[in-house]
Amino acid sequence: MSAPRKSMLLTGNQAVAWGARLARPKVVPVYPITPQTPVLEQLTAFAAEGSFDAEIITPESEHSVMSACIPASLVGTRVFTATASQGLLLMHELLHYASGARAPIVMANVNRTVASPWAFWPDQTDSLSQRDTGWIQYYVESAQEALDTVIQAFRVAEQVLVPAMVNLDAFYISHSLEPVSVPEQSLVDGYLPAFDPPHRLDTDKVESWGNVVSQEMFFRHRQALSEAMARVPALAAQADVEWSKLTGRCHGVIERYRCDGARSVVVTMGSMCGTARDAVDLMRDAGLAVGLVKVRLFRPLPTAGLREALSGVDEVIVLDRNYSPGHGGVLHQELRAALYGSSVTPRIHGLLAGVGGVNVSPAKIVEFVQQARRGEVLADSQWVQ
Repeated sequence: MSAPRKSMLLTGNQAVAWGARLARPKVVPVYPITPQTPVLEQLTAFAAEGSFDAEIITPESEHSVMSACIPASLVGTRVFTATASQGLLLMHELLHYASGARAPIVMANVNRTVASPWAFWPDQTDSLSQRDTGWIQYYVESAQEALDTVIQAFRVAEQVLVPAMVNLDAFYISHSLEPVSVPEQSLVDGYLPAFDPPHRLDTDKVESWGNVVSQEMFFRHRQALSEAMARVPALAAQADVEWSKLTGRCHGVIERYRCDGARSVVVTMGSMCGTARDAVDLMRDAGLAVGLVKVRLFRPLPTAGLREALSGVDEVIVLDRNYSPGHGGVLHQELRAALYGSSVTPRIHGLLAGVGGVNVSPAKIVEFVQQARRGEVLADSQWVQ
């Protein structure tokens, strides 16, 4: 039986702040940056009204923000932060340090173009360029999913002691209003246990972090991080199933939409999934066997799930709202690597669609799929607009 809940009209940023409030972090270092600033504004408003019992710290830069997050987490405190674009890039050095310290910080990142040139549009290159830093990475489609995922991310991160990043597209999600079901605090308290790590910085039980180590010790440390990451897909799926039992909302690690019998499948992440759903509906109405695979968990990449989701499919059309210079679309290349050497061998077309926030309409996605179904050659990492 799900607990009572209320529906509110929230932006994606406000939904993130509500997710953080319900998770009850005790330390929240944040530096404002467009389009993340409303997250900080909402959290400070909660604190001012007395409904958010956390120490909100506003250091002089995003580098200092993460510098504050890490020791706060290492003393056994639940920590939340948020950033975007250049702010995330400024944190880069310390993202490695946070995962190496096994500090389960949860950070919301509002995906925005990276300079130069200077722009303020949705683009996932900022977070995807951090994929090797050792952070769990979620990508969400809506404000509701943003709220739910912040809470789920704390649960998963604290189980494996690995930090987690919840990514939402700038403006399409961060500033768009939609009805959001906000669960009762008691429901979240029952779902998310208090953070109680096995090791912490404690003057009564002295331990230390960050010492110089031998080659073998470093090797074993990275091996332990690898083993923790390997547990994430199953734990994320379990966390989502249990959340569904409480709230009626299930997002999955990978979502298959109208994929039964599909010969062609669109694969993408974030807000573009909503547009792709409309395109799939149009094609299904026209009698075309087309589906959508939404990748919600990107790091660690759920390779087994992707292989299962795309088994028996002839054509895969990957839509990337990002660009890795000299390489192409990141999701496209990761998917090719995930399927390589397996029995799942669809033709994979990688399209750079929506880079820099360029609008990709349902009609345009239909056009991409029809080209692939006709056997037309779509160049790897082809630019489309």
